[in-house]
Amino acid sequence: MDITLNLIVFLVLAVFMVVSSILAVTTTRILRSATYLLFVLFGTAGIYFQLNYSFLGAIQLLIYAGGIIVLYVFSILLTSGQGDKAEKLKRSRMFAGLLTAGAGLVICLFITLKNTFVPSHFEHGELPVRTIGHALMGSGKYQYILPFEVISILLLACIVGGILIARKR
Repeated sequence: MDITLNLIVFLVLAVFMVVSSILAVTTTRILRSATYLLFVLFGTAGIYFQLNYSFLGAIQLLIYAGGIIVLYVFSILLTSGQGDKAEKLKRSRMFAGLLTAGAGLVICLFITLKNTFVPSHFEHGELPVRTIGHALMGSGKYQYILPFEVISILLLACIVGGILIARKR
């Protein structure tokens, strides 16, 4: 196995994402957790850019790292008090979480080692933006206008819910 610059960049991004995701789950401060989630989303965008999917990388940065994290931070700051911390986990819940994570790891390893994956003929690059736009905003089969609208309504409901919770205080 040759060690190339692409492999080194991928490994650095993967370690960065794993560490950030562990910190996002284990920190007691809610705002820090959202910040670590932002780092994970930046790492995902870095992997998209490494695969030469510049459109997906830009969407990852704009929609997820930009819009969704701003919504999370807005909701957290609107609904939580100054310096809110997450409550400590009981030992039984910590054990159940570790047991579930271990079971998920065993299942993933079993599936990965059991199957033989044929080499794919993956070509770096992306489709033209016009093709992607028609697929995303079309209403035919395998097109995504309905899920896009459902997600926008869901985000609007989250914002309204956050404002209503904050007004009750």
